[in-house]
Amino acid sequence: MRLGSFSRDPASSCRLWLSGIERGETISVYIFRRLSQGIIVLIGALVIVFCITSLFADPAKLMLPITSSQVEYERLKAKLGFYDPAYIRFLRFAWGAIRLDFGKSLWQGVSAMQLVLERLGATAMLSFSAIGIATLIGVPFGSLAAVRPRSKLDRFCTISSLTGVSIADFWLGLMLILLIAVDLRLLPTSGYGWKELILPALTLSARPIGRIALVTRSAMLDELNRPYITTARSKGLFERKVVFSHALKNAALTVVTLCGYEIGRIFAGYAVIVETVFGWPGIGQLAVQSISNDDLPVVQAVVFVAACIVVILNILIDLCYAFLDPRIRYT
Repeated sequence: MRLGSFSRDPASSCRLWLSGIERGETISVYIFRRLSQGIIVLIGALVIVFCITSLFADPAKLMLPITSSQVEYERLKAKLGFYDPAYIRFLRFAWGAIRLDFGKSLWQGVSAMQLVLERLGATAMLSFSAIGIATLIGVPFGSLAAVRPRSKLDRFCTISSLTGVSIADFWLGLMLILLIAVDLRLLPTSGYGWKELILPALTLSARPIGRIALVTRSAMLDELNRPYITTARSKGLFERKVVFSHALKNAALTVVTLCGYEIGRIFAGYAVIVETVFGWPGIGQLAVQSISNDDLPVVQAVVFVAACIVVILNILIDLCYAFLDPRIRYT
């Protein structure tokens, strides 16, 4: 706010300032309410993880050598608290989750949360790269298909999108390795780095490209048939501005929702196959290795971190709606 405008119209400036404070308080209340709901989701995830690990796993057997006796086994179970009531064990487990302490990895002997956080950056790099590629390709594809419905371009975009949605990630990854890495020798097949990121990001972006293109086409067709588009064209605006400045901006709500959903899916384990095929050191590959080695603390930490990320992503996406569409208010 400029000082000159305040001096010329103090009443309107005060109203603007107060409305800004009220809007900020409204958003704060909304964020607090969504965080409260997210805590309930996290508690549900913790209950599910605790029940599954309690029913189908026995860490005492994993921690002892094969030659251990039954007496040593019973003594270790008593030391770990497995003979305590179920609610006591759950409260102990929940208190450790609040402190981000899931114990030490049975496989590597270090903190389970530390292992997950070390791998989290790799999964974040892969997920945002894949969704970035999918957005840069899928949104123009869907927009062009909507501008010229039932044309050859529309059919081509629709068929390409359906192909991307239907293709199997592991098959596409193996084909890219065979063609680009083995035959052409352009990129490495595995590792951690920017060159190693290209092939798994392309593989992981195939299905989101198809979904984003199809959703963008559907949303753009709805927006291009609305009265405000007819008004914009009647005013003599260029078709490019009508499509990309008006229609695409209003259709972006659906695209943002889908992008957030795809990012959450990747963190929740959708990238496990791609990370395994390309040897990408993300939390998906860590979860697979931990399950193979019966490393329950690491599995619990992976599930908890993935649930937290999905909750935070949902809140951020909802907050983006107000910036994309000023008509949305969090009241």
